[in-house]
Amino acid sequence: MEREMNNKPRVLAVVGATASGKTALSISLAQAFGGEVISFDSMQVYRGMDIGTATPTREELAAVPHHFINIKEPWESYSCADFVTMARVEIDALTSRGVLPVLCGGTGLYLDGLLCGGAYESAPPSDAALRERLLTEASEEGGAFRLWERLRQIDPESAAATHPNNIKRVVRALEIYACCGKTKSELDRESRDGELCYDATVIGLQYQNRDLLYARIDHRVEMMMAQGLLDEVRTLEAEGLFARSPTAAQAIGYKELLGYLRGEGSLECAVQDIKLATRHYAKRQMTWFRGRSYVRWIRADGEDGTMRPFGDILSDAIALCRGEVTQ
Repeated sequence: MEREMNNKPRVLAVVGATASGKTALSISLAQAFGGEVISFDSMQVYRGMDIGTATPTREELAAVPHHFINIKEPWESYSCADFVTMARVEIDALTSRGVLPVLCGGTGLYLDGLLCGGAYESAPPSDAALRERLLTEASEEGGAFRLWERLRQIDPESAAATHPNNIKRVVRALEIYACCGKTKSELDRESRDGELCYDATVIGLQYQNRDLLYARIDHRVEMMMAQGLLDEVRTLEAEGLFARSPTAAQAIGYKELLGYLRGEGSLECAVQDIKLATRHYAKRQMTWFRGRSYVRWIRADGEDGTMRPFGDILSDAIALCRGEVTQ
């Protein structure tokens, strides 16, 4: 895959909902084309949270080199701007060695920032005082939901794509509007309407049978519990991590099990809450990616509603990468 477009570096990307099969496909594409994987997952960067964030396994990490996995402590800041800056350096380094960058993840904002540039590079200045006031309000009882409701009135599109507990993102969207009078959704549209910064083939894994994806999500949660997610949460709590990192404490899987450990319900209810929260997250991911014209979709399920053989999915993806089919 030595194709270039307007002298732009060539990259692949695999997107889709959580539990859709992105990791396996990205690894196989990297092996097929001599590539390395760059993760654009906002949580897999953090050390010590491997099970709950579905970090690639030791075997998967050994199959091809991966970048931006377990590179930060959970209390350290990691933003879209950080990812874009680091990813551009990594893409340049890989390209200079003749290695194809294969991006993989579910944090759509990060991929937009990398591929589209534009509005993301000219983002409005931060207002530290406003942000502090909003964060203080969010820490009050019911404050996070009130802020989300405020965002919903100002920018319903951003609110629909953001969980009320994602305080950092809700606050940032409110801050953007206060700073420049434009909503985050408007900036998103301005960015993605422009020309891509890379010669990119972005492959999306699509499920017509939503129940099949939900079953995969349920199975993943059950596997996480069997692999020791509760012990992972218990250990991190004992180490004081969640007190230092509100982001970690609000992450799906950790938030629900923290509640259980603190006596706020049964383990069975916590596990069901994780499954439900993950389904809602998957809906938001798909809403985001369906709004991106640069995504080229591949069916992960067949006409009978069951999973297609992985070899068939991979063959379709390789054909798209080689330009053998159009959409």
